[in-house]
Amino acid sequence: MIYTTTLLSRGSIFGSLISKVRQVVAKNPVTAHTNQINNENFTPTPKPNRPLAAASLSNSSALHSKTLEEKIGLPPKPKKPLTPYFRFMREMRPKMLAKNPSISTIEVVRQLSKSWGEADPKLKERLQSEYKRDQELYLEQRTKYDATLTEEQRAELKQLKQDINDAKERKQLRKRVKELGRPKKPASAFLRFIAIERTNTPQTENQTYREWHQKATAKWTRLSDEEKAVYLNESRKELDQYKKNISIWEEKMIRLGHIDVVRHGNLIDPPEPKPRKLQATKEK
Repeated sequence: MIYTTTLLSRGSIFGSLISKVRQVVAKNPVTAHTNQINNENFTPTPKPNRPLAAASLSNSSALHSKTLEEKIGLPPKPKKPLTPYFRFMREMRPKMLAKNPSISTIEVVRQLSKSWGEADPKLKERLQSEYKRDQELYLEQRTKYDATLTEEQRAELKQLKQDINDAKERKQLRKRVKELGRPKKPASAFLRFIAIERTNTPQTENQTYREWHQKATAKWTRLSDEEKAVYLNESRKELDQYKKNISIWEEKMIRLGHIDVVRHGNLIDPPEPKPRKLQATKEK
């Protein structure tokens, strides 16, 4: 199942890349572009005045990750302009690489940061004025963009942001739990059978993993209760040991102050038993 998911995800990425490349080719065919250049009456279409954004630092405009707005079918929102410091880096980085092509990225950033502190005040003033100009244009475009959104679209964007933040927190928590050495839950009886079956009856060259997995699953369903009991007993033994280990580990985490990695059910104290006299009085 893991391999199947990986292959499918790779296929989706390749499919996305191919579709985007086709869109670029359809919009900018090579033959049409060549004919336009060769035409004496050809005049380039002027581009709209847009603020210098961080995305302009990238050389790839066709292949990019979708924004939150694009994921729900909205046009991308205007991008914030580059600050004076990043404008300075954008101008000076090519010059530094031309002088020293073998310089590392870390060294480039270090030297440019130092150069920014010693830069000419007139240069900083120019970059600051350019930033203010683009910032005003950005705010104007952003105001117009926000005015086009409906309440439903705003709510959908808000929910999507929350889902992404929740996914990041879960990923960080899983990483932290792994670093703290949480005991690993044992495999189920079925997964034990699949692991052994991969060794005894491996996948053939002309067989996809999905076909092999379906065949192994059908074989598992045909096993008798006695044959399945072998895998079930092994799984139960390891599960009992896992429960003991996880309890010890969670007690240790609570003592060390890592309460966020402990299951919530173990943090809730059971209600104190009521005195017998009060219970007897209520029953009467």
